[in-house]
Amino acid sequence: MDPFSAEGELVNIHNAFHQGQYQTVIDFDTTSFSSENALPSRILQLRAKIALKQTKDVLSEIEAETNNDDDVPDLAAVKALALQVAGNTEEALALAQKLAETKSENATVQVLVGTVLQAQGLTEEALALLGRHQGNLEAVALTVQIYLQTNRVDLAVKEVSAAKRWAQDSLLVNIAESWVGLRVGGEKYQSAFYVYEELASNPNTTAPLSIVGQAIAELHLGRLPEAEAALTSALEKYSEDVELIANTIVLNVLTGKDTAELKSRLESLQPSHVLITDLAEKSSFFDTAAAKYVPKVSS
Repeated sequence: MDPFSAEGELVNIHNAFHQGQYQTVIDFDTTSFSSENALPSRILQLRAKIALKQTKDVLSEIEAETNNDDDVPDLAAVKALALQVAGNTEEALALAQKLAETKSENATVQVLVGTVLQAQGLTEEALALLGRHQGNLEAVALTVQIYLQTNRVDLAVKEVSAAKRWAQDSLLVNIAESWVGLRVGGEKYQSAFYVYEELASNPNTTAPLSIVGQAIAELHLGRLPEAEAALTSALEKYSEDVELIANTIVLNVLTGKDTAELKSRLESLQPSHVLITDLAEKSSFFDTAAAKYVPKVSS
């Protein structure tokens, strides 16, 4: 039986992870799980800690549990991801490339090493590794993300359509389809909104991730007040969630409100956030362009 299917014992912890309920995953009682699912559930809990930036704890736990990186490929892949998130990019890449070469059939290696390779700009290598999957929905979802990041929306649409033929009821497929819908636009905005609204409005599934998705869909639908209400309420509860802050900055720009305090908060929490780096890059481009038109005054 597929452990992630509706009948599998990992389905609840798996769904909690992909809904962004990371603390729920960490606190999940896994004592009743079968021995074959002990490692998969452990991997999910370690990944949840990485998502919450608890990389030092993860690296310490892995070091205590294994003698070397060849002991358990799944844990080695988690280590590579933790190193990447912690900023140890050279060590992360070396380990990721080793695993991609020697353990490419491992599902955890495919997803986590693929994540590291893409984060380091090695898109073709990441896609090649992910392409080796055998019914790995997480590999499908990451492939969709990479296609969207590289503006290959056509390939992302094909990837989701193919996955729906064999996993149409999966939460992860529905979420991936929503990512694509937010890029395709039109009536797909409304479809994406329904998915995120259902997750965000249910106390059992709500998390910053789903609220951000709902707000982004609202923005695309031109419903700025509704997006503002969702983000404002969420920020009161999750004041340090960087994606909530980043998307509230975008909303404030659209509505003409001040963004200084939120930018400062985001910079203090995650200086390398894509919004901060993108703004800095575009500001530099503007300064360079503007310098060409500075009036020259001769004496």
